[in-house]
Amino acid sequence: MATSLDPVTFEVLKNAFINTVDQMAEQILRTCYSFVIYSRDFSSAICDPEGNTVMQGTGDIAAHVGTLHYTAKAVIRQFEGDIHPGDVFVINDVYEGGSHFNDTRIIRPIYYQGELLGYAQANGHWADVGGATPGSFNVKALDHMGEGLRIPPTRLWSKDEFLEDVAYLIAKNTRNPRDIIGDMQAQAEATRVAEREIQRLCDKYGVETIKTAMAEVQDYVEELTRAKIAALPDGVWYTEDYIDQDPALGEGLIPVTMKMTISGDTVHYDLSDSHASISSMLNAGFGGSFAGIVAGTKMQFPDIPLNSGFYRVVTADLGPLGSVVNADWPSPCAGFCSGPFEKIMSSVFEVWSDILPERAMACTFNLEYLLVGGRDGRENGNPNFMWYDWMMGGWGARNGADGYNASAAVFGVQYGTQPFEGQERLAPVLTSCHDLLPDSGGPGKHRGGLGAVKGGRLQGSSNTVMSYCCDRERSVTWGLWGGLPSIPHGVWLNKGTEDEQYLGSIFAAVPIKAGDEFIRPSAGGGGLGDALQRDVDAVLEDVIDGYVSIERAEKDYGVVIREVDPEIFEYEVDLAATEKARAYIRDNRHSWMERDAQEVSDEYRSGLINEMDCVRQYGVILDWGSGEVLVKTTEQFRTMLRRRTIVHWTDDPTIDYVKGTLTVSEPAAV
Repeated sequence: MATSLDPVTFEVLKNAFINTVDQMAEQILRTCYSFVIYSRDFSSAICDPEGNTVMQGTGDIAAHVGTLHYTAKAVIRQFEGDIHPGDVFVINDVYEGGSHFNDTRIIRPIYYQGELLGYAQANGHWADVGGATPGSFNVKALDHMGEGLRIPPTRLWSKDEFLEDVAYLIAKNTRNPRDIIGDMQAQAEATRVAEREIQRLCDKYGVETIKTAMAEVQDYVEELTRAKIAALPDGVWYTEDYIDQDPALGEGLIPVTMKMTISGDTVHYDLSDSHASISSMLNAGFGGSFAGIVAGTKMQFPDIPLNSGFYRVVTADLGPLGSVVNADWPSPCAGFCSGPFEKIMSSVFEVWSDILPERAMACTFNLEYLLVGGRDGRENGNPNFMWYDWMMGGWGARNGADGYNASAAVFGVQYGTQPFEGQERLAPVLTSCHDLLPDSGGPGKHRGGLGAVKGGRLQGSSNTVMSYCCDRERSVTWGLWGGLPSIPHGVWLNKGTEDEQYLGSIFAAVPIKAGDEFIRPSAGGGGLGDALQRDVDAVLEDVIDGYVSIERAEKDYGVVIREVDPEIFEYEVDLAATEKARAYIRDNRHSWMERDAQEVSDEYRSGLINEMDCVRQYGVILDWGSGEVLVKTTEQFRTMLRRRTIVHWTDDPTIDYVKGTLTVSEPAAV
């Protein structure tokens, strides 16, 4: 790359910008008030005077990247000509390029000797921003007014004067004003860290050098990305993924479509044929959808830094306003991360598996949040509490390797598992179990990573409700290249008792009382490659490790294993029986996928088969509480399996997958 800076100075300043954003992260981590932000649900950035991202840090959340430049530009538009040293602004507006209303951005202009050099931005997920339900995740919301406070670009500090009236107007419309004010201050101080560091660099290298470096690091990323893309073949690839349903339309999967075109040194995504906005919070504004495209594509090129130079090469057409991926005011969008964002990232991974098969990865578990809020009976005055929980889950199997077990969602790979001790101190919810979930990894030549199962019991509290934001209860985490799906998501209340109730994967404000217990799984990742090609010794090791049960080893992999001495983990493979079992599955699995869905339902209700049998052997989706067949959903799910899984089943063990299943110009026969 041609640069006016010498190579050493350029490299030093490029890394100095990255280090500055990482210092912002440390400031937030050490001074924030809310447990959610402390568990690393935040991101930061430096932007230039036009709002373009100069640099992201090394630990930013995928769902935030691709949105921070939009919110910086929104502030610039709103206050053009009226921005001064010492000003600080706040914004969380989905319709101005934000992700969802909980993600609240604090933005500070950076001046040096009276000249505007750019902006520092610190984004944190506030655990509650008002609305009808604690945590502000309200599946019943038909518009954003039911989700919480919408903050357009707003001045929060004016020339270093804290505008307390504005701050408390915002904070007192939430359920925990103290934490909101604390997080607000922590984020503002993080932007001050960036201001101080950029001014220090100006003192050392000169302001013109820093301005040049801010421009040239974007040019550097653009040129590096173009070179990577130019080395790839031109073409058009198509896929689609699904959100479980639109409650207003009844059962039926909601398509999120994607067409990706590589032309020369550019890559363009077209999502314009995606479904219209739905009547739940699983919509995404344009910022959240673009973030999914950016994050998914960036993971194909891990060596490239991320800034607005990347966005010059990777472009998107989200179609007209009013779709599930380009929601218009006042569509609810609180659950964008569990809805379109996750589907877009998974689709990006899939289309790139055709282009860079060495990086292929099956579908990863869907991000999920369980929220319990009410009044804490353990404290004087019964203060509000918010138990805000997310789980680890399984990543999709990769080309040549199994998926990662119980890892953070692709939404934010630096997420940490929240310490139970901290949760139990802050809220009257006792964790009753948290374990790896055997058999949750999607079967394949390479197995999907395992999900987990987590339970909780409500202690002394009052006026308490529970909400859940998830998906993939019906569009179950899928396999690739012949691999099989994982398991459905969903929450059970008081499972195994007379009060047992299946609540599903998305609900809001369900009343619960002290003594109630709830339990939920996180899915594993999808499998990659034909499960009948998995090495029998690998299946044996999975059984020994407790990752796969003896029953599922035979059902999913056709590997017959018998116990020798389970106390010392001694098992052995019956090779003759395995050969027969695999031949039986190979001869029957196509017809199983055409079996009458009602017969499958009857067997499920009678207890003869379980959810894994329904999904993996028969491709049948039921209401997992009642066992009722979801006819339209099953038809769509089976069509998806034919393209992602069944078409790749072959008797030739040397063939990993059938090429061209995603290529528009040369579609594979299904």
